[in-house]
Amino acid sequence: MNMPRTSRKRAKLAYSFVPYFPVSSNPVSPNPSASRSSLRYLRDRDVLHAAVVTVLAVLLSAGLVWLAYLIHVCRIAARSPLVPPRRMIALVFGRRLERDAPEHDYRQRLRRVLSLAQAQQTDHVLLLGGFSGGRGSEASAGHAWLQQHGLPGDVWVELEQDSVDSLENLRHARRLLQAQTTHGELPPVALVTSRYHLARCLMLARRLGFSGLPVAAEPVLPRHGRYLGLLLLEASYLMWTDLGLRWAQLIGHRRMHARIS
Repeated sequence: MNMPRTSRKRAKLAYSFVPYFPVSSNPVSPNPSASRSSLRYLRDRDVLHAAVVTVLAVLLSAGLVWLAYLIHVCRIAARSPLVPPRRMIALVFGRRLERDAPEHDYRQRLRRVLSLAQAQQTDHVLLLGGFSGGRGSEASAGHAWLQQHGLPGDVWVELEQDSVDSLENLRHARRLLQAQTTHGELPPVALVTSRYHLARCLMLARRLGFSGLPVAAEPVLPRHGRYLGLLLLEASYLMWTDLGLRWAQLIGHRRMHARIS
């Protein structure tokens, strides 16, 4: 059942813990995701299978496949809007903290959702991100930053604090949103993140059943060496994921295909 607006105002902050992978039960660990890292995927045989397929595709195409993904990533990065076409729920992707505080890219994402909230273009924000080495979660650090910078009091904020990568961000967000509706349907969402990150988040969101629209954190696409490196890296991640899924579907590998669902 949808939560009435009055109830949402009374409980504008909901702390949500939705585990997906088993977590450590070590009582001295202050956070549930401290024992997990995105690097664990490198020990996964399905992920390595996809990597081999991707490398072969790049070699056999003389790099043209990778170039096509790079063009796609750059196009999404350059063309994505700063505001959604209508009011909708905003999913804000976290990033690794620096000294327990949001770093540069994360602050830009937070500034964007803050501007959306102040312009009444969203009244429901999901901050996504677990513990990435600091004492607090990325989501809680983001919420503290928003409160310090004038987040309107009538905006309902939820924290998803058990994910360590973009795929987990979206899986947990999906469970939170489905739990708030009668039939488990997903509402349209604005995917708020850095421009270099948008293409991958958009692909994952659609794969998981979201009707997601990209919203860029930066006013314009930055043009400097660091950002170019991030675009190149994201093109590689996107190619690895997408080609792996296409290959799994082609050969009927159900387990591999179900990894992103």
